[in-house]
Amino acid sequence: METHELQRLVEEVSLKHFKRPFRHKASFNRRLRTTGGRYHLGSHHLDFNPKVFEKAGMETFIGVIKHELCHYHLHLNGKGYQHKDRDFKNLLEEVDGLRYTPSLKDSSQPIKVWKYQCGKCGSVAQRRRRFNTAKFVCARCQGRFELLGETETKKTAVD
Repeated sequence: METHELQRLVEEVSLKHFKRPFRHKASFNRRLRTTGGRYHLGSHHLDFNPKVFEKAGMETFIGVIKHELCHYHLHLNGKGYQHKDRDFKNLLEEVDGLRYTPSLKDSSQPIKVWKYQCGKCGSVAQRRRRFNTAKFVCARCQGRFELLGETETKKTAVD
């Protein structure tokens, strides 16, 4: 989707669901990582994460557009535009917008894990990040760890 197509889509969603025009700029922002979109209070422009459209599809992306338009229209009308405000929650429910952006992480990718073994008691520790074996000791016996290597594991429900 190109920027001009995004602009047109946001304008259409605004007129259809909010019965008000969107008169500012909508654009993609590839730097957004953990959020689906962003409303700028000063300029009233909207930024959207292109990965939401690419990975989650059009229906989810329109839900994110509705969410950001709730911030936009409520702020311009002087009403409560923050997530905690009742005005925001009511309008979001009324237009059937998304409260949260779904996770964009690829759950099929394995996770890299570093394995360490205590030289004294033999217990094995797994960590996602490497640590300095000269600084840390085993919690069970105070022995020194040895790095066994890096392995890949499947993602679990706890992750």
